[in-house]
Amino acid sequence: MADALVEMREIVKTYPGVVALDAVDFTLRAGEIHALVGENGAGKSTLIRILTGAERPDRGRLLLNGREIHARSPAEAQRLGVAAVYQEINLAPDLSIAENLLLGREPRSRFGWIQWGEMRRRARQIVRSMGLEADVSAPLRDCSIALRQMIAVARAVDQRARVLVLDEPTSSLDAAETGRLFDLMRRLRAAGLGIVFITHFLEQVYAVSDRITVLRGGRCVGSHAARDLPRLALVSAMLGKAASAVAAERASTRRADCGGAARLVAKRVFRRRSIQPFDLTLRAGEVVGLAGLLGSGRTEMARLLFGVETRDGGTISINGAAMHRHSPRRSIRAGVALAPEDRRAAGLVPRLSVRDNILLALHASRGWLRRLPRRDQVALAEQFVRSLSIATPDLRRPVAQLSGGNQQKVILARWLLMEPTILLLDEPTRGIDIGAKEQVESLVADLRVRGMAIVFISGELEEVVRVSSRVVVLRDRAVVGELEGAAITAGSIMERIAGPAEGGGHA
Repeated sequence: MADALVEMREIVKTYPGVVALDAVDFTLRAGEIHALVGENGAGKSTLIRILTGAERPDRGRLLLNGREIHARSPAEAQRLGVAAVYQEINLAPDLSIAENLLLGREPRSRFGWIQWGEMRRRARQIVRSMGLEADVSAPLRDCSIALRQMIAVARAVDQRARVLVLDEPTSSLDAAETGRLFDLMRRLRAAGLGIVFITHFLEQVYAVSDRITVLRGGRCVGSHAARDLPRLALVSAMLGKAASAVAAERASTRRADCGGAARLVAKRVFRRRSIQPFDLTLRAGEVVGLAGLLGSGRTEMARLLFGVETRDGGTISINGAAMHRHSPRRSIRAGVALAPEDRRAAGLVPRLSVRDNILLALHASRGWLRRLPRRDQVALAEQFVRSLSIATPDLRRPVAQLSGGNQQKVILARWLLMEPTILLLDEPTRGIDIGAKEQVESLVADLRVRGMAIVFISGELEEVVRVSSRVVVLRDRAVVGELEGAAITAGSIMERIAGPAEGGGHA
């Protein structure tokens, strides 16, 4: 293909017990945004890792501008002109923004000393070019996840790549930040770059992509011009069947009136510079959705309820017991579990096995003197791998090698093993595919029917609408409204997010 920037021909990659890629072809043209889509486990991440030099194919050829290349590392691929920003942000949190932007490319004097003033000047220039406002001297750990993601994109762009891989770059961005990123992507496309765009937001696929390639089960099942591929056809190609509607029974049960016992009661709880005073009663057998824009206070509320953050005022009782010196340990003992927003940093231990990650909370609760026998550990882990359909060749596989959806299931398995009465889910479907999202939603509905009390946080309003018995709406770190039953629609939620505050933060 005359205008091909990247050609991947008949790429094969296998792992023990798994064929990750089976003779996959992929072509990226100069000056296009090419969406790579598919369910978790379809082979997207493996294909990208081969393109960026993080993996070597077992068979197949990789050509850049018509010349075969054999990058042996991501650094070598970057020197050849291939840069990537992965779904889980790969930056150094203890370094400043400037140091992260120019890591390995620091301006130096003729004696080898780093020129800190010049570094900050160049970093400010990079940040401004992205339309961001940030103190480049600030440690990255003090930045929001959204800003960290934008910094990672800025770093990749500044490396003057000819090929830019963006793996879920918008997963933690609000609408305005996503719009700025899309504007940047379009400018880079106009400058002749080839951009591989991986996202699970179908609206974003069609908003910015020129072409779409679909992977399923390690094979390429089609490449199409975005304008020629209807959305239903895309979903069908990803799933291998027509996209199923949500079951009517599940729709009716999640709207049912929930009259169970109060599991969690929060009164006038607040934290300065984090979230304004709010009330919340969470009952057995209900799913309370927290809806709002990025930074509205959803995650802050969940962290206060779990005891990760110390509240400055108000009271919290869990299953009838007052939480005076609230902490995650006390919450766990009281029957509360939290699946955090950033699963890689706060939820998983990447180098530990699937089994060890599933059993982590149980081991902590029992202590070293009461460890489970190995046979019981394997039996418990196998039980949850089967019940949650966690795709892994074996329990000893490091959890870092699983797809995002399966990593999320491992976190859910860990907490379900503890048999909690209250489950706090912060963006449980962020960065996972359509099929895995439906599995998570089905699991939430099933747990609700069994009497569990669930808080469900998601930036996708349609998802909040589908799963919630009741929705609490937040704006500017304050509760501004509550919806129940038939009143729960994406439109009514958006009206409350955009409109004037309703009341004084009661939920």
